[in-house]
Amino acid sequence: MEISNETSFNGFFLLGLADTSYLKALNMVTFLIMYILTLSINSLLIIMVKINLRLHTPMYFFLSNLSIIDIGISSSVVPKLIIITITQDKSISRHDCALQMFFHSSLVVTESILLACMAYDRYIAICKPLHYNTLMNMGFCLSLVAVSWAVGCISAGIHVPYTFQLPFCRSHHINHFFCEIPILLRLSCQDTWLHEITMYISACTLGLIAFILTLFSYAYIISTILNIRSTEGRHKAFSTCASHLTVISLYYGPLMFMYLRPHSRNSPNTEKTVSIIYTVVTPMLNPIIYSIRNKDIKVTMRGTLNKQS
Repeated sequence: MEISNETSFNGFFLLGLADTSYLKALNMVTFLIMYILTLSINSLLIIMVKINLRLHTPMYFFLSNLSIIDIGISSSVVPKLIIITITQDKSISRHDCALQMFFHSSLVVTESILLACMAYDRYIAICKPLHYNTLMNMGFCLSLVAVSWAVGCISAGIHVPYTFQLPFCRSHHINHFFCEIPILLRLSCQDTWLHEITMYISACTLGLIAFILTLFSYAYIISTILNIRSTEGRHKAFSTCASHLTVISLYYGPLMFMYLRPHSRNSPNTEKTVSIIYTVVTPMLNPIIYSIRNKDIKVTMRGTLNKQS
């Protein structure tokens, strides 16, 4: 009877992360705690930027948008994973799977482009400080963020419908904890080489270009920092850059591994681990990394806590 129900079900079954009850409970508690921390820390950062006029600058404007994206990436994956673990109902409809894939894919691309915009902002601030206010005006910053969101939505709007036009007759069991394009391609009984090539080209065009632009920006930034005579000024510039480079490494490393590596070389457990890093761990760590060495955020947080006490 259960097999018959699965056969007639026009959706998918997410196999999740673990098989034993103990590991399922442990995973659920861990991800729930991480999700709450992600929501809390990112929301706190957005609020602090909002209430402190000193933080109304392009860098913090981009940082607020990064927090919104991180909340979205985590929210597109973790709640469904927790529900599956609690209810033991692993089913997900095609519609819900497509929505999850669209939001996740669009936000991932948006964050890639936004990180490049943040690198450009730091390049102008450190390498061309006299022109910073002119070049990085609010209108230009809004345009950069709008382009980031638009490109993310357009990219997902192309790849997701194309993926769901494929016939999925090999299996309806997704050996993953959410609907991700590379995983679903393997379930199709149709040759997906054209779609994979399109995905690689898109990933290289958007992801690698954004990554290369980021690296070029920081190459110029580091070169400029090394020429700063003031030890304090050099330390402050390096502090900001170190935070950004840490976030970039945590984000791009797993993402490139997942989308640019040949799928035949990936094992399900490896893919799950890599996906956990950029969908759950990185969104939680990003605001922490930016806040640890950030004097303005620390001052704002202390002032807020003092007012409340």
